[in-house]
Amino acid sequence: MKGLKYTAFLAFIFALAGKALGEDMLQLANQKGCLACHQIDKKVVGPAWLDVSKKYTEKDIPQLVNSVLNGSMGKWGQVPMPANKGIVTEEEAKKLVTWVISLKNQQQQQQQPKQQKK
Repeated sequence: MKGLKYTAFLAFIFALAGKALGEDMLQLANQKGCLACHQIDKKVVGPAWLDVSKKYTEKDIPQLVNSVLNGSMGKWGQVPMPANKGIVTEEEAKKLVTWVISLKNQQQQQQQPKQQKK
């Protein structure tokens, strides 16, 4: 059952983010421990990345990179996001945050063909 869920999760990622980018960013997120608290489409300990992508825009990337590196609290409830400095470089944080922010656009693009078929 676990394998099936993981396979479905990967399929969802690839559909949203494009196969190459999705693979790269998911692999980086897994290596850096992000998946312990976050998933694309549902809240775990931290918010779902789709919810993050809907709340923030590209202009918020520096603020979000700061949150990844230095931690934050109160943006999504009382559970703090721990600091990841020393685990994630600033460049990696920027790549991950930029990818997360892009998920809303990719979800919208995926839904458009479905809406046109109706």
